[in-house]
Amino acid sequence: MAKKTGSTDGARRRIKERDDRTGKKILELAQGVVKKSYAGKDPVIDIPTRAKSNTIWNKKIGILQMGDAFAQRELFNLNQARQFMQTLLHSNSVRELIDADKTLSLRGMFYKGLHTVAGTKEKTFSDQTESDGILEDLEVALGSLREELHIFAKKAGTMVGNITIVDNGAGTADEIDCRRMGSGGYAIPSIVEPDTIQFKKVDAKFVLHVEKNTVWSRFNEDRFWEKHNCILTEGGGQPPRGVRRLLKRLNEEHGLPIYCLLDCDPWGHYIYSVIKQGSISLAFESERLAVPEAKFIGIRSKDYKACELSDDVKITLNDNDTKRANEIAAYPWFENHKGWQREIEGLLSNGFKMEVESLITKDISYVTEEYVPQRLKAKDWLD
Repeated sequence: MAKKTGSTDGARRRIKERDDRTGKKILELAQGVVKKSYAGKDPVIDIPTRAKSNTIWNKKIGILQMGDAFAQRELFNLNQARQFMQTLLHSNSVRELIDADKTLSLRGMFYKGLHTVAGTKEKTFSDQTESDGILEDLEVALGSLREELHIFAKKAGTMVGNITIVDNGAGTADEIDCRRMGSGGYAIPSIVEPDTIQFKKVDAKFVLHVEKNTVWSRFNEDRFWEKHNCILTEGGGQPPRGVRRLLKRLNEEHGLPIYCLLDCDPWGHYIYSVIKQGSISLAFESERLAVPEAKFIGIRSKDYKACELSDDVKITLNDNDTKRANEIAAYPWFENHKGWQREIEGLLSNGFKMEVESLITKDISYVTEEYVPQRLKAKDWLD
């Protein structure tokens, strides 16, 4: 249930200060282009490189970080002129959003910038993927988060459990008790920064993050969060930034352990890797998103025998699965980890993958009443 609470003056003041900083960065980017033009030089925009070659594994703090390499996006270069134009086009749109004190979705930004260039048949963007990539480039070029650009993504995550939050996202302070959100839970927004989401009361001892809504629904219906004093989250597969940022904040600000219940396949392993260390494409945000202390409690390659599962749960690995598993095994944070090497070797040796839902073949509530409680009690996880 939600109710109004308190004044939003402080949050509004912080947001205005943030908007002023972002607006100044956009102005400086535009002025840089203008100055080069007036000086008779080719207009260029410096864009940090978002690629594996410019990603550094910081072993000391356990996250992926972006290096200092960058590329120049030139106006008078036929291979770069389109992206140069798109970058300035989106920069102007962001400035308009800030001035109007409004936000747009990623899809909305695509349509806001979409038009046919005058005198041609050329459209500014071919599709949303192209638009999204430019927005990520703009984030790193400005050193600003997507939220600071007034852009949000589609909601793709859910939470329930022993936590009360204050959500300022609608311009009013709504107090939301996540114990009373029913079967649907609280939809985690894409923007969960402290200016928008405050943690008023956190009674939970840990967070259990599951891969899919189907599994989350089983835990919610069985009131796992109430019996074990925790918070339940799910990210609809690969968790979006809002979910990852929420996990990071709960871990960092309240010291809550993050346990991940994901499928036994290369994609489940990759999801865990992204939650724990960050991703290559978003390495510039790892310090804000990654949770180095996150733990993987299952499902594991040993569970086929340990849980006495039937052959019906086996999903044969294909060539792409095998290739991806070997790539993940070679990640710097996994290659010297004996537990993870055994896990991936076990997956390949089995020759099949398994979904968390496979545990339903034991009993409808086996995963909530036996599997996870036993793993937590025995501290049987990979980190």
